[in-house]
Amino acid sequence: MLDRPMGGAEATLGVEALGAPEAVLERAPLGPGNDPAGGRPADPQPINPQPINPHRRRHMDEATAIRNLPRGDLSEFQRGFRHWFSRMLAASVMRTWFRIKVVNPEGFLREPALYAFNHLSWMDTLLMICIFPKQPRLYMYGPKQEDIKQGGRNRFMWWSGIPVPFSPNKSDLLTSVKRAQAVFDSGGVLAIAPEGGIHVHEGDLRAFEEGAAYLAIRAGVPIVPIAITGTSWARFRGRVLVRLGEPIRPEGRPTREVVARYTALTWHALKSMIANDRDLPPPGPIGRWFTDWFNDWGEGGREAASRIYGPEPADVPYGPASTVVPDGPATGVGRPEGGLGEVAAAG
Repeated sequence: MLDRPMGGAEATLGVEALGAPEAVLERAPLGPGNDPAGGRPADPQPINPQPINPHRRRHMDEATAIRNLPRGDLSEFQRGFRHWFSRMLAASVMRTWFRIKVVNPEGFLREPALYAFNHLSWMDTLLMICIFPKQPRLYMYGPKQEDIKQGGRNRFMWWSGIPVPFSPNKSDLLTSVKRAQAVFDSGGVLAIAPEGGIHVHEGDLRAFEEGAAYLAIRAGVPIVPIAITGTSWARFRGRVLVRLGEPIRPEGRPTREVVARYTALTWHALKSMIANDRDLPPPGPIGRWFTDWFNDWGEGGREAASRIYGPEPADVPYGPASTVVPDGPATGVGRPEGGLGEVAAAG
C-alpha cells in the first residue's frame, strides 16, 4: 500500500488493515527537545512557534517510540552524535559544491511533521540533512533496499540512524510503518520523496505514491511540501533553491478515499511551487560524473529517463471533499481548492 500510486486500481487493499491506531491521545505533547522551556538548543534558523496539534495521534509512549526507532539500540548520546556528524558531513559536501538558499525557513515546524519533497538526485537526501534545523530531529523515509546493511554507502546510512529503510518486496511493511510512527511519537520529523524515485526534469513531478499521505494521516501530523530546484545537475557552485510551502493538516482516518485526497492535495501543492522551474544546461564532465555517481536511472540510463514525464495537473483529481471527515476544527484543507493559492505564493 505504501508505494501504491495515487488513484491506483488496487486502492481497496491495505489501508484499513494498517489504518486503526492502537491508541488516540488528543493534544499529545511534543517530544524531547521541542519545548523552549525544556532547554531546546538554539538554532540559527527561525522556527515558528506552533500550537498543540489537536489531530495528533500517538500510537506509543515516548520511551517505547525511541526503542522502535530504526536504531533504537543506540543510546541517546550515540544517536545525538551520529545525527550531528551526519549533519556536519552533509553540510560540508553540499555547501562546498552548491550555493544553497532556503526560502521561507520559518516554514520548518517545531512539531512532528512529514516533509514531502520532489526528488531530482541522490544529493537531495544530503540537502535535506544539511538544511534542516537540529530539532526536531530529522529522519528520512528510505532507502528502498533489500538489506541496508550491505554495501559501504548503505552501511554508513544505517550507522547514522537517519534512514527509515523498507524492503522493495514489502516484506517489512508493518515494521517500516511502525518505525515511521516511532519517529513522530519520539518527537521527530520525517522527510519523504512521494514520487518513489528520482527523475530528470526540473519543474516536473511524477505521480505520488500514497505512503506519505497515509503515514501523515495515521499519525495526525501536518504535511509540509518542500520544492527543490537545481539538483538535477551537480554543477560546481551551482545555485540550489529550497522552498517550504504551507503545511497541509490532515483530518480524518486513513481510509483509501482520505489517503487518495491528501495525496492529490500534496501533489498539487508541490507542483504549483515548481511549475516555473526549467531544465538546467548540462555541466562539464566532472559535474556530469558527480550527478550520476549514485543516481539509478533504471533501464536505458538517463537518456531513457529523460523521455518520462509526470502527469498534468488536470490529470490528478482531488477527490471528493466529502471524504475528509474532520476530527476537530475545520482547517480548510477539505475544500476542493485546498488552499493551494497560499502554497503557490510561498514558492
